[in-house]
Amino acid sequence: MSENIAAAAGSRNAAGSTDGVSASVELDAEGVVTAWSTAACDLLGYEQGEAVGRQAAELLAEAVSGDARFHWGERTPFSGRFVVRCGNGHRLPVWAVVHPHGDDAEDVRWLVTFRGLGPPARTGTADEGAPEMAELKQWALDQMPLPMSLFDRRGLRVAVNAAMERVMGPEPLPLGLRMGEYEPGVRVAGTEGFDEAAQRVLRSGREETIEGYLRTPGEDRTHAWLSALYPVVDPVGRVWGVSLAAIDVTDQFRARQRLSVLNDAGARIGTTLDLERTADELAQVAAEHFADFAVVDLLDSVLQGEGTVAHSGESAFRRTAQRSVLPGCPESVVPLGSRHTFHEDSPPGLALAAGHGLKDLIDENALASWAEGSAERARSIREHHIHSLMAVPLRARGVTQGIAIFGRHRTPDPFDEEDLQLAEELATRAAVYIENARRYTRERAIALALQRSLLPHRAPRRTAAAVDMASRYLPADPDVGIGGDWFDVIPLSGARVALVVGDVVGHGIQASATMGRLCTAVRTLADMDVPPDELLTQLDDLVLRLDREATDGDSGQAEEGPAEVGATCLYAVYDPVSRRCSMARAGHPTPLLATPDGSVDSLEVPAGPPLGVGGLPFEVAEFELPEGSVLALYTDGLVEGTDRGADDLRAALRDVCRQQSLDAFCDRLVHRLLPGHRTDDAALLLARTQALDAAEVATWELPDDPAAVAHSRELVRDKLAAWGLEHAAFTTELVVSELVTNAIRYGRPPVVLRLIHESELICEVTDASSAAPHLRRARLFDEGGRGLFIVAQLAQRWGTRHTRTGKTIWAELPLPASTADGADQ
Repeated sequence: MSENIAAAAGSRNAAGSTDGVSASVELDAEGVVTAWSTAACDLLGYEQGEAVGRQAAELLAEAVSGDARFHWGERTPFSGRFVVRCGNGHRLPVWAVVHPHGDDAEDVRWLVTFRGLGPPARTGTADEGAPEMAELKQWALDQMPLPMSLFDRRGLRVAVNAAMERVMGPEPLPLGLRMGEYEPGVRVAGTEGFDEAAQRVLRSGREETIEGYLRTPGEDRTHAWLSALYPVVDPVGRVWGVSLAAIDVTDQFRARQRLSVLNDAGARIGTTLDLERTADELAQVAAEHFADFAVVDLLDSVLQGEGTVAHSGESAFRRTAQRSVLPGCPESVVPLGSRHTFHEDSPPGLALAAGHGLKDLIDENALASWAEGSAERARSIREHHIHSLMAVPLRARGVTQGIAIFGRHRTPDPFDEEDLQLAEELATRAAVYIENARRYTRERAIALALQRSLLPHRAPRRTAAAVDMASRYLPADPDVGIGGDWFDVIPLSGARVALVVGDVVGHGIQASATMGRLCTAVRTLADMDVPPDELLTQLDDLVLRLDREATDGDSGQAEEGPAEVGATCLYAVYDPVSRRCSMARAGHPTPLLATPDGSVDSLEVPAGPPLGVGGLPFEVAEFELPEGSVLALYTDGLVEGTDRGADDLRAALRDVCRQQSLDAFCDRLVHRLLPGHRTDDAALLLARTQALDAAEVATWELPDDPAAVAHSRELVRDKLAAWGLEHAAFTTELVVSELVTNAIRYGRPPVVLRLIHESELICEVTDASSAAPHLRRARLFDEGGRGLFIVAQLAQRWGTRHTRTGKTIWAELPLPASTADGADQ
């Protein structure tokens, strides 16, 4: 057997070193050396006679591990690192592989093959006092700045280096503990999954990586660690333990965390142009990522949408948003929506004055400064154990909108400079959105005010004798609230009323501005009593001019291509005396008429071109409307939501004449036609026609004779007496006398006088001349020129309208409240 062992043993390497030389020995069942190879002599410095017969344990410088004793008792192969005492007294670490052999189970022998891990024992070339290889390797391990630990197959710590000792605390790190424990049964928070990972490494033999954010006993703050768990294997590939190496990746982790917060903030802050929601989004992002509570206070002037925002020490703030890890945000001492101020010497006041963020570790001095002007704030800081606070102004474009305050009480780490920098970046981003929202709120309020001033909320009083009106306006974007559709009800002379519905191409403020110009133009032309076809022609010229202005506008718009201005319009004039309605349309949807008998018909009004085409004529259609009929004028946005929009509108109008309230019917109609999302502005105008009682209208044809003036006064006096208006006789006779005199002197026959008793007294004189009179200043000795001046002084309104056969001069005289339906609006 000895010869076989010697033959199997390797020889010394060419350089004479025993490091890496393989040697063999044989042991009996009791651990007594029975054979000793020549390589063993050279490696350990013992001759065969000195080694054979001795207990192998006598040759060891350190006791064997329990694991080796277990395999010896179980008679199973094992391997491991041993330290042997050489013949010259030196200690030599070796790696040994132990195999049982023999045919008799009761007489087992062991073949031990080992190689040196240190310098040779008998070379005699090593310097006196030089460290052995084992010591050198241990020194290298201890001086490695990377924290490392070694765990056996049971998952117990068997070795650590100095870097790991420093990380885990000032006290020596006990061995024999599980991964993540720094005292028996006491684990570092965040290492709960390490044991399971170590077991997976032991079973699979594959490396695993774990990233954790934890605070070890030896660290003053939480750090991020990237830990690598890799198996420790013998030369034959068996896993005998797990080694852990950890790298501090706090800087990289915080950089990724900060980038993640900024990305999240970019997606969640500023989703709307609502000031309060933007403030709440800032507070919510902060409370979820780096603060235990956050509050946002905006200046009162910002929330009110004022044009100029100026912060001073006395500025009032309003608590706009607050978020906390605790339900109900109990840390806040200011109720949501309440107004308050900051003392100029408090940290928020100092931050506002400085224009940048400030952070504080809360001690007694800091507590006193935060309590400036608010003892409740100090009480809340103590009660909730708030240990760190930041105050960051919200500023954008050189304007201060408010301030954000962040605090920590659950998170153990105080705010640091990186936290302050992150908070300032979030505050700056939110401030830009808040400034945009402030400007939008202000501009939207202006646009809405202008639009409300243009769109009638109810029919003017002077139109009550002609129509009962209800209307609805629904912009495509309810949040914006403005658009290009419009409607109007305009009182005309002779108790008539003009009904207008229009639609400007596009949406938003630009369309609303164009709508405002067209609406004003229509009112001006209607006041001149221009016929419907001529009014649309004038409006067409205006749209062409607006289109040229938009095309030749500023260079910024020209880069996007020329703007297009277009519109459609329907203009109708209803006379309650004759019950006739004349209308013309410019590319607008056909109006519908619901009559008291339950029928609903489209009025065949010739379809003119849309406004802005130019060069094409418009035609007028005239209809006689039964009293109590309902005329429906609308824009295409009302019927384009469904495939059968016009049919649905027609069906819905079948019972409109039986409804007492047009206003309530309007709501039901809009809900039926537009139940969901709209893509276009929509306007609806319902007008129920009225008819004047024939007894309230008096008409006389007068001869072309100056004597007819006196007769006209008599006719007027008698009619006023019949109406019970004797008290108005003098003024009315004077106005009629001047109008009739003017018609006989400057006009052509026939001359027709008409009185209409409505909420006011209307006097009209019609003749066949198209020449319109005008007001002029009469000189001292002039015999004429004072008639219209007198009419203008006595009447509340007067004017001239042209007819197909001439002109009509009219004047409206006020009546006392006891005889009129009510005061004129």
